[in-house]
Amino acid sequence: MNVPVIRPRRLRQTPAMRRLVSETRLHPAELVLPLFVREGVDEAVPIGSMPGVSQHTLDSLKRAAADAAEAGVGGVMLFGVPAVRDATGSQATDPRGILNVATAAVAAEVGDALVVQTDLCLDEFTDHGHCGVLDDRGRVDNDATLERYVDMALVQADAGSSILGLSGMMDGQVDAVRSALDEEGFVDTAILAYSAKYASAFYGPFREAVDSQLSGDRRSYQLDPGNRREGMRESTLDMSEGADIVMVKPAGSYLDVLADVAAMSDIPVWAYQVSGEYAMIEAAAANGWIDRRRAIEESVISIRRAGADTVLTYWATELAGWLK
Repeated sequence: MNVPVIRPRRLRQTPAMRRLVSETRLHPAELVLPLFVREGVDEAVPIGSMPGVSQHTLDSLKRAAADAAEAGVGGVMLFGVPAVRDATGSQATDPRGILNVATAAVAAEVGDALVVQTDLCLDEFTDHGHCGVLDDRGRVDNDATLERYVDMALVQADAGSSILGLSGMMDGQVDAVRSALDEEGFVDTAILAYSAKYASAFYGPFREAVDSQLSGDRRSYQLDPGNRREGMRESTLDMSEGADIVMVKPAGSYLDVLADVAAMSDIPVWAYQVSGEYAMIEAAAANGWIDRRRAIEESVISIRRAGADTVLTYWATELAGWLK
């Protein structure tokens, strides 16, 4: 019998050997924790479709951010859930609005230990649930929405956000916000462009998390799931407009797009492991169908392997603890 000369299994024999030759590794600093803060509640409110995740009060938000910092997580991304909504999302640009107040509080609490980031989009703040303002025919008005994004950017930067997460998928949003920030002296505030953001079914639990008022869909501005090249085009446009970081979202279902963008980008590329991805693993683990920890670790390392420099994940603090 001819025995094999080349034996790849030699490098898989022990945990120490496998660790030594690992091609992709995770580090807490490469993780960002999304957090929700809700106006008008006295205690954190659990999100039913996302076990272990809550809508926070200001106090519990600060504690969650401090826990993330202690674990070595790289940053937190804040989302606001206001008590009152209207057609233009006016609470998004009120300095006393819940997201802006929370940003200032978290920046004061942990701003020296991790990067405080904010979601810059109107969907949490509008009574129709869309990411922009509507015209008289009920369609999202791209250019009118840019004006609202500019106002949001200035308020969020003033509140202490270091990175603005432009997630609305409006044409020209990076250019509009970058120009406004620079004109008002916020030259050091970075822009994270949600460049390849797809119209995905995996956002379902997030809609509960922000109490979304949306009826209909966002397919007129988010990308079609079948389009791979379009994700590259959007990312290239955002880089040309001055984005400091580009995002692919969701992560798990779009690893091909993520790999494409990472291969051509000369700026950091991030990916968002979204609420549906989280919920599926938690549900399967709760039923005993999969090993929870192994599934979490594998899902996140696959995103890093595909090319993401940083991963937004609701497991960030827990995962960072395991890594330490």
